[in-house]
Amino acid sequence: MKNDVKYNFGDILRSVRERRGVTLKSVAEKAGVSESLVSQIERNRVSPSIDTLLTLTDILEIDLDYLFRFRKQNKVVDLVRKSERSSITTPQVTYSRLSVLPDQSEEHSIEAFLMDINTGAEQGSQEYGHVGKEFGYILEGQGQLLYGTEIYELGEGDSIAFASDIPHILKNTGNTILRALWVITPPRKLFVEK
Repeated sequence: MKNDVKYNFGDILRSVRERRGVTLKSVAEKAGVSESLVSQIERNRVSPSIDTLLTLTDILEIDLDYLFRFRKQNKVVDLVRKSERSSITTPQVTYSRLSVLPDQSEEHSIEAFLMDINTGAEQGSQEYGHVGKEFGYILEGQGQLLYGTEIYELGEGDSIAFASDIPHILKNTGNTILRALWVITPPRKLFVEK
């Protein structure tokens, strides 16, 4: 018989059930389904409904992250080689794209880039913020983060994280370029995908 089940949960369900010493009959009775159905699910002969799958995981006390872990192993990897890095240069700042990790919902997407801010220049806005969160790490130079009405002095090796919905500006206050590694979620999409 050909196995047309796309997602094979059965192996995990069976191994957990056997490790716990629980019988097929006991699981079936608690789930309100036939023993034959549980057996077919465990052998990946049929795909369970969402309700049945959730009921079985509750009965066997299986964490859903554990059950779906194999799906996470096939996620997108965004590798950007140094020689292939995209850059955008403005009169004040050069942005070099490091990587973008997309997510269907955008909720967990991230964008990372290097920023080189020229002496006396700044990046950001005092007028408005934007949805999301940011993390920055100062690689070289001196700067200030103006965050709402607060000012944070930053130097080489310092890191900072904050909610992006407050107006914020990163300003170079030193005598050399301010270089920072910056991560934003969700991405601001500075770079147009090819």
